[in-house]
Amino acid sequence: MTKVDIISGFLGAGKTTLIRELLTEALKDEQVVLIENEFGEIGIDGGFLREAGVQIREMNSGCICCSLVGDFGKALGEVTRTYHPDRIIIEPSGVGKLTDVIRAVERVSGEAGVEVHSATTVVDVLKCRMYLKNFGEFFKNQVEACGTVILSRTDTEKADPEKIGEAVRLLRDLNASATIVTTPAEELGGRKLLSIMEGAKPDLLSMSDDEADHDGCEEHHDEDEHACGCGDHHDEDEHACGCGHHHDDHDHIGGGHHDEHGHHHHHHDADEVFTSWGRETARPYAEEELRRILKALTETEEYGIVLRAKGIVPKGDGSWLYFDMVPGEADVRPGAPEYTGRICVIGSKLKEEKLAKLFGTD
Repeated sequence: MTKVDIISGFLGAGKTTLIRELLTEALKDEQVVLIENEFGEIGIDGGFLREAGVQIREMNSGCICCSLVGDFGKALGEVTRTYHPDRIIIEPSGVGKLTDVIRAVERVSGEAGVEVHSATTVVDVLKCRMYLKNFGEFFKNQVEACGTVILSRTDTEKADPEKIGEAVRLLRDLNASATIVTTPAEELGGRKLLSIMEGAKPDLLSMSDDEADHDGCEEHHDEDEHACGCGDHHDEDEHACGCGHHHDDHDHIGGGHHDEHGHHHHHHDADEVFTSWGRETARPYAEEELRRILKALTETEEYGIVLRAKGIVPKGDGSWLYFDMVPGEADVRPGAPEYTGRICVIGSKLKEEKLAKLFGTD
């Protein structure tokens, strides 16, 4: 059976960085295939990983359980027959549910000759509380279903011991049995990280019956179900998404909960709650222009609630720029040329015409 390692994590948590660390050190002597499930119209991350010589199969549409069950099984079977890999790494969409991916693999394990070997979730130590408060249903699922949680950005100045301790307590409340890694990944190295991940199996038996039975394809939701709907009072800080402003209750996304009778409500799939906007473009961008655009996305809701923006664009002088933005932070750096420029924005209630105008692609 081919090993399948699932590396999950909310938007911008650092999944790609972890995969690079594993590929360049721990797995360099293995035949590895990476399957990405990008949420959005334009796949971006594959360009970052192709340099490592990894075969990539990108699937750019919604959640695996609804849209990709057929495709997913076919993809896994195709991969094992074509490449005969020692290991398959699956990097799910940052806004997807880990349980959906695990079950999709298990559903086709016999015919595809694969088995879930490990399930790991990468969590940004500085944003875990915000993501839990505002996107609880999706964030909780990724933590509850994994065997290992790897905290990213624990080496930054903002991540002091108190902040790290708070994150660990929050995560431990969600998953009492997971191994939680607080040491920076680069200090541990790829081999050590892999041994930790392989030694901690996801506790699938602990998933609730409601979660296990939910296939994500038969429920209908009102617009109001995009709100938290839990009936609890939340203070102002709980509505802060980390982007420097606050949202009302309808922006408190994915807050599935149990009522007093223990019944679970408000199951959502990623493609019900989140939306994406993407463009391919040959338009050149100056670095200063990109930084201005990303600042606008992170500091205002004029373009919707933007959770992630990323892309690869030409600079106009033969060089290329890669950019990446999560709430409160943006990065622009030089990168290798691509066949054309690509831009992707992920969030909720995105205003597509305004985004096209902001990026100059209207």
